Amino acid sequence: MKKKLAAFSLAAMLAAGAAVPTAVIAKPIETGYTQVLDQFDKKAIRKIDVDRIYNHIAVLSEAPRVAGTDVEDRAADYLRNEFKSYGYEVEVQPFTFTGYTEPTRLSLTVDGKSGFSPGNFTYGISGDVTAVLADGGLGTPADLEKADVSGKIAVIRRGDISFAEKVINASRAGAVGVILYNNTAGPLSGTLGNHDDELIPAVSLTLAEGEAVLAQLASDPGTKAHLLIEGAETSERTSHNVIATKKPTNKQKDTGDIIAISSHMDSVPGAPGANDNASGTAVTLELARVMKNLPSDTEIRFMSFGAEELGLLGSRHYVSELTEEEKDRMIANFNLDMVGSRDAGDLTMWTVDGQANLVTDLSQDSSERLNGKATPFAAGGRSDHVPFHEAGIPAALFIHSPTEPWYHSPEDTLDKISKEKLEDTAKIVATAVYDRARFDNQNRKDKKRVENKVLIDAFYEEALR
Repeated sequence: MKKKLAAFSLAAMLAAGAAVPTAVIAKPIETGYTQVLDQFDKKAIRKIDVDRIYNHIAVLSEAPRVAGTDVEDRAADYLRNEFKSYGYEVEVQPFTFTGYTEPTRLSLTVDGKSGFSPGNFTYGISGDVTAVLADGGLGTPADLEKADVSGKIAVIRRGDISFAEKVINASRAGAVGVILYNNTAGPLSGTLGNHDDELIPAVSLTLAEGEAVLAQLASDPGTKAHLLIEGAETSERTSHNVIATKKPTNKQKDTGDIIAISSHMDSVPGAPGANDNASGTAVTLELARVMKNLPSDTEIRFMSFGAEELGLLGSRHYVSELTEEEKDRMIANFNLDMVGSRDAGDLTMWTVDGQANLVTDLSQDSSERLNGKATPFAAGGRSDHVPFHEAGIPAALFIHSPTEPWYHSPEDTLDKISKEKLEDTAKIVATAVYDRARFDNQNRKDKKRVENKVLIDAFYEEALR
C-alpha cells in the first residue's frame, strides 16, 4: 500500500517532455459525414489537444484514488495546480465524511476446516469470534428467534431485506457473528450502508459455500466456526472538491448565468481508475484550458468532485453549499464520467428523469454538427449529475454505454483508453457549452429551475441486498 501512495511521479516526466506510452485507440468509424461547423464551433475546439487529455489520465491513474486517502489528496493538488497554470483562481472545498478501510485479514474455519473464501462487507467491523453455528434463515427477527442464535454465529441467506438489517437483527437476537451467503451463483460483495454501533463481525460466502456450511451443521448441530476479521476501520475523513471559475469576459454583457462542467476525481479501492474517472477529469481539465480566453457572456465553472464512489458525497456537498441565487443562475450541468474506454459502448447521455433538458438539447445540436447524428440520451442516475437535477438544475451525464468488462477493477488502466473517444466527447461538450455561453447566441433554450424529487437512488440499491 505504501508503494501506491507514491503517486503522480509521471507529472515530472510530463513536465520534462518525457514520452508517455501510446494509447490503444479504437478504430475510427467511417461515417462519410462532412462537418458543418460555424466559426464559434471552430473557436471552441481548435485548441483541444487529445494528447494533453491522455497525459493527464497517465498521471492520475498511477494508483487508486480512494476517497480520503493521500492519493486522492494528490489528485486534488494536481487539479488545483493545473487550473492555476491556465490562469484560474481556484477554490479547494474540503468536506468530511465517514470513511472505511477494508480489513487486512479475513478467515473462516468451520469444524476446524478452512478452504473457504470469505468476503467482506463495506462498513463491517473487525472481530475474532469462535462459537457454535445456527441456521438463521433470511435473518428476519422471526427466523432468528426460532433459531435461538444467542451466543452463536448465525448463518443467513441473502434476500428480502438489506445486509445491514440482517446483521443488526442477528446482533439484537444475541448472535456474536454472521456468515451471510449468496442466493445465486458467484461471490457476494456489498455494503452495510454506514457504520452502526450494533454491528457484529460478518463475512460473506458463495451459495455453494453457504450450503456446505449448513450441510455440516445439519449433520452436527454442535458445529463450531472461527471467524476472524482484522484491520477493518471506520473513521471520519476529509475529501475535496476543486473548482475553477471562468467569469464572463465582458461585464456589460454578463447574463448572470452559470454553466457547470463536472467530473469526479476518486476511484474505487484497487482500481487505478483510468476510465473511471481520470478520463472525465482529464477532459474537464482540457476544456478549462481551451476555453479560458474565449469571449463569453456566461460564467463557466470547471469542477472535479471527491468521494463520488461513496455515494456522490462531493457533488452533494457542493450543491448543498450553493445559495438559492446561485442555483437559480446555474442553467446547466455537463457531467463527465467514464468517457474514454476503448471497450465500452457508444457515447450516450443520462438524465435522471429520462427527459430532455438544456444540456441534452445543446449537446444533440452540437453532435449533429460534429458527427452528423445526435448523441442519444436515456434515463440514468448514479453519478454527479444527480444532485444538480435534485436542485432543479438541467443536468446530464456523458458516459459510454454499456460499460467495459473491467469496470471497477484493477484492469481499468491507461492502455485501454481510446483517444478517439476522449476527443469526441471533448468536442461535443466544448461546442455545446460555447453555443450557449458565447455573446452572439440569439436562440437560447433556457428552462426554468424546478426542484425535483428523486424517487430512486440506485447508487447502492444492488449492493445493499
